[in-house]
Amino acid sequence: MSHPTSFSLTGKVALVTGCNKGIGQAMALGLAEAGADIIGVSASLALSGSDTEQRVRALGRAFTAYQADFSQRAQVDAFIERVQQDFPRIDILINNAGTIRRQPAAEHSDAYWDEVLTINLDAPFRLARAIGGRMLAQGAGKIIFTASLLTFQGGVTVPGYAASKGAIGSLVKALANEWAGRGVNVNAIAPGYIATDNTEALRNDPDRSQSILARIPAGRWGRPDDFKGPTVFLASAAADYVHGTILTVDGGWMGR
Repeated sequence: MSHPTSFSLTGKVALVTGCNKGIGQAMALGLAEAGADIIGVSASLALSGSDTEQRVRALGRAFTAYQADFSQRAQVDAFIERVQQDFPRIDILINNAGTIRRQPAAEHSDAYWDEVLTINLDAPFRLARAIGGRMLAQGAGKIIFTASLLTFQGGVTVPGYAASKGAIGSLVKALANEWAGRGVNVNAIAPGYIATDNTEALRNDPDRSQSILARIPAGRWGRPDDFKGPTVFLASAAADYVHGTILTVDGGWMGR
């Protein structure tokens, strides 16, 4: 795929969290296709030979893998310290790693709440604070969070997830307010209903699946590859004047 110069990421280094599969993997591959070298991290990412690594390397880009459980603050801090030592410059941070726990609100356990908020909100903030701080020092950088339709809506039986993704929407704006004038762009992508592991339960429920499809103007579930273009756009010079925005990639769901 050829890119106009403003969309080129040649020579850039991108850190993508949760890049083992699904949307995160597609984001990493899109960035690599545009010329970026990739640093990948997730709890389950193989340190060598992962599918993501093989596909990034097949594009002629470098790939470096790390493992960290984002539900454990000590592991997040150790990863941040190590990756910053290994890579003196990181140009792009994709805060994508996340989890979801389904349980009615009246029974929603502290364990579920704490796990979801720690992975979906605490870890991305700590990464943005550390790596964003370095971007401020270098006078340039792009940070992209993965938000959700539940940044705008409440969902059902996922109170912790909804709270975490609502908070991500406000965090993106808060960081952009401070950093936009200093060369660092902070934005988010809000996926709609995408065919991934996260939505398998919904897709396997004939009633829910049909009601969701009926509301999507595009008439289909999203695919991970639908996130390549939006990610490259927000990570590139083409988006230099885009700050604090949440780009919905949802087949038209939010306009319905």
